[in-house]
Amino acid sequence: MGIEQQVDKLKKGPLSPEDLRAVQLIQIEMLAEVDRICRLHHINYAMIGGTMLGAIRHKGYIPWDDDADIGLLREEYEKFRKACETDLDHNRFYFQDMRATPGYRWGYGKIRRKNTYFLREGQAHMPYESGIFIDIFPFDNVPDGKLAEKLHNLHCTIIRKILWSEVGKKTDKNPLLRFVFFVLSKIPLKMVSNHLQRFAEEGNHKKSRRVRTITFPAPDKYSEGNREWFEQTAEYPFENLILSGHRDYEAYLIHKFGDYMTLPPEGQRKSHPVAYYKLLDE
Repeated sequence: MGIEQQVDKLKKGPLSPEDLRAVQLIQIEMLAEVDRICRLHHINYAMIGGTMLGAIRHKGYIPWDDDADIGLLREEYEKFRKACETDLDHNRFYFQDMRATPGYRWGYGKIRRKNTYFLREGQAHMPYESGIFIDIFPFDNVPDGKLAEKLHNLHCTIIRKILWSEVGKKTDKNPLLRFVFFVLSKIPLKMVSNHLQRFAEEGNHKKSRRVRTITFPAPDKYSEGNREWFEQTAEYPFENLILSGHRDYEAYLIHKFGDYMTLPPEGQRKSHPVAYYKLLDE
């Protein structure tokens, strides 16, 4: 069913404070499910980004945060996506990534909650289900050596822009860039998906000191991180759960956020833009 047929059943963004908390509570269900599967299959994972920051600074969600992020080294990610085929609670959740979901254009996975809806702005035309979600990020090798690293990161940027083109051709404010994205969107998605898979596999033949999510839309220095942060983990309280995170959380959070214990100014405490959404039992 398209957005046009659903809109009268949906709430329009932004999220109210009460609904933001309701979204967080739904995501906590999914975090618990990820943790359950990973413990069952001895898969090593870590909270990343604002989720790791929330665990340390707030013992749970950053109050204004509307998403949750999990990171795994590529080998662990592959074990996780395979485990989801048989052990994910399919009555409540579904898993998406480029190999599992036709038309999906992100280089990382998502766990989504059935019977919910959460549409990011500019993505109403994307041809897949859009329930409330958490992100599952695979981390791949970044080659050692400054030149090799720069070339690798440029390659990552090109792949990311091609994948984003289906959204960028409709949403970018620059008409010239909208045209560029329109042209890029004509590249067959299957071709891009296969190239991404080969690129990751080739890069992971030899372990490197640093890793990154190939398609993460952030400056390279924030996309990257030390491999040991994902190999050496510990457990931390997060809301009513105990989740895995970086053992050396201080080094990780300084790398990502600088002075991570200081709250940002109120004007910077923002959730992601959501166009339409539906909570459970609505």
